[in-house]
Amino acid sequence: MRKDTRDKIVDAATKLFYREGIRAVSVDAVAAKAGVTKKTLYYHFESKDDLVAEYLSSRDQPNLRLYETWFGAAQGDVSDKVEAIFLELTEAARHPKWQGCGFLRTTAELANQPGHPALRVGAAHKKKFEDWLTNSLSSHGCTHPDAISRQVVLLMDGAFSTMLVHRDPSYIQEAGRAAKTLVKGALEPPKT
Repeated sequence: MRKDTRDKIVDAATKLFYREGIRAVSVDAVAAKAGVTKKTLYYHFESKDDLVAEYLSSRDQPNLRLYETWFGAAQGDVSDKVEAIFLELTEAARHPKWQGCGFLRTTAELANQPGHPALRVGAAHKKKFEDWLTNSLSSHGCTHPDAISRQVVLLMDGAFSTMLVHRDPSYIQEAGRAAKTLVKGALEPPKT
């Protein structure tokens, strides 16, 4: 199947923005990587800001599905399933091209622009993950699933940030152990 021009532009932007950062990549570089003119790029996107927002939007559902897949495939109780997400992220972070969470990196780059459309996309993505985790914890008998999911998100995002500082994937592995302990402690005891 041939990709349409818009998809080629988003694919090029995704590769460049993730690898080099938002501010470091020009619209000219994205157009060149996509094999289109700058005029064509601007036909599909009003501004670089819109392109950055679309870059994050294109990562939203694939990332959420990946977390759901890892959670669903894991053996054990819900605490093991939550830890499995962190263990899979540990493996992903070992890849030489891994640059961290694109949502957090973009947010950090655009922190001084609170109205930027990409910040809304990033916040919505993080909230969708938290809501999905809350529902998953609730359906597996976890008490206070909203609070526990928020704590797990804090562990995950904190580990993402720390891994970027130290370039050491073991931080997310340790965060996974902590998340497992949190969830295990919030499981309702079986009814007798």
